[in-house]
Amino acid sequence: MPELTSIVYLLLTVYLLCSANGLPVVRDITKLPQDSFGRPGLSHITVAGSLMHGLKEVEVWLQTFAPGTRTPIHRHSCEEVFVVLKGSGTLYLAPSSHSKAPGTPQEISIFSNSTFYIPVNDVHQLWNTNEEEDLQVLVVISRPPVKIFIYDEWQMPHTAAKLKFPYYWDEGLYQSTVKDEL
Repeated sequence: MPELTSIVYLLLTVYLLCSANGLPVVRDITKLPQDSFGRPGLSHITVAGSLMHGLKEVEVWLQTFAPGTRTPIHRHSCEEVFVVLKGSGTLYLAPSSHSKAPGTPQEISIFSNSTFYIPVNDVHQLWNTNEEEDLQVLVVISRPPVKIFIYDEWQMPHTAAKLKFPYYWDEGLYQSTVKDEL
């Protein structure tokens, strides 16, 4: 019974958050704006966002990567959870990236119906290594909007990573200047 109470409380909270922010409780994802943001092979949709919809604690994205498409090597000061909806690929992860550089990452296979999370500040890269089909993921991040530090390669020192803020899908929405936290 406590689990049911928790689920009802969570659903009520989401409903109230959505209603308070003017975000409809039910929306058709196919009608939401999608863009590649100049990155060939990427389709990004902000399903529920901080800047776009006024959410404060989480943001949800639907991303599709064509074969061979990948994210940059990067890290951010938020938690990130992925649900692989279709396709397969490789997650490159430098866990506990607290040395001077990320170093050699672990290679972890991901596949349809798998889920994984990225801890705060762990350097990672998602790559559609499947030559046959798209990789589609649902992504949930905490503490939006996200500040991303981008690396040219895995041996690059953390101090040389380039801050990208606001990130591409937030550029047109972000209004104020924020001091870098590092």
